[in-house]
Amino acid sequence: PRSLHGQEPDIAGAYQRSFEHERTENFQDAIRALAHVYEAYPNGYTVNLRMGWLFYLNGNFNNAVAHYEVAITAAPFALEPKLGKMLPLLAQSRWSEAEAVAYQVVSVDHYNYYGNFRLAVALRMQEKLEASYQITLKMVGAYPTDVMFLAELAQVNQARGDEEEATRLFGEILILDPENQLARSYLGRS
Repeated sequence: PRSLHGQEPDIAGAYQRSFEHERTENFQDAIRALAHVYEAYPNGYTVNLRMGWLFYLNGNFNNAVAHYEVAITAAPFALEPKLGKMLPLLAQSRWSEAEAVAYQVVSVDHYNYYGNFRLAVALRMQEKLEASYQITLKMVGAYPTDVMFLAELAQVNQARGDEEEATRLFGEILILDPENQLARSYLGRS
């Protein structure tokens, strides 16, 4: 395929330039570096997955979601575009949409780390506290010292009104991660 400019895109070079721009947090140029590839393959999986990520990093959440959706259409059984799509949804407080995508992931991969984490957050933010609690508890069982899941469990307990358990968990987090800002703030140690 040729781009709209009539030339074969330098795919490897375009990705290399895109990654270099991403490393320096120049997300707009990272997106521009892939323009010819995107023009040549507008429904391509890899380019849309990458564009979704870059638009997310650049704060253009609607474009990010749109590119992730094209990637999902191109590879309906792939988990990575679904995991990616949850990021801009969560960033926009689109909790129920993020929940639906997360359930698609965890129904296939029951212990998917990011699928379960993002699902727990989406549920907690909708005050579906018992479901969030059960998912977080399952994942803390699988990853007992994981600070991200321990913090989510602490926040769910706080939201459920169990301040004693939230305090205990935040204290445990500070043992594992003494600089954890969420735990320090909760325990008044900022």
